[in-house]
Amino acid sequence: MTTQQTAILFVCLGNICRSPTAEAVFRHKAEEAGLNLFIDSAGTHGYHIGSPPDNRSQAAGQALGYSFKGLKCRRVSDEDFEKFDLILAMDHSNLNNLREMSDPVYHHKIKLMLDYAGLKDEEVPDPYYGGKKGFELVLSLIEQASDGLIATLRK
Repeated sequence: MTTQQTAILFVCLGNICRSPTAEAVFRHKAEEAGLNLFIDSAGTHGYHIGSPPDNRSQAAGQALGYSFKGLKCRRVSDEDFEKFDLILAMDHSNLNNLREMSDPVYHHKIKLMLDYAGLKDEEVPDPYYGGKKGFELVLSLIEQASDGLIATLRK
């Protein structure tokens, strides 16, 4: 990673559903847009460290051409707040967790993913305990937010 490369971190609770989906979708869209970014994902809790993303997230994403290859769950580290230029939480709970975990000097980097979607919704809902439609909704919201984020980065 060069010092000029923008680094973006996507964050949910366990880094098992929403944030790896955001990583996979945004990586694909950023590459298509010709943007040179460092993209990663993590969870505010370490429930699934080392595991691949949820099979249901992968199935929903792969059906639309997104790759989850090489993605493994990890927990947000103290270094992430310094390393990343933008840290995007999937919901208010994780936004608050990130603010509590970090020094206030980094709070300007922490935002909600759906701030970039142009929707009334503010949160990407957690699909973990639901069915297939929940994973498809997450994917749709993340795609919209990813498009908005790319437009913002191009400005």
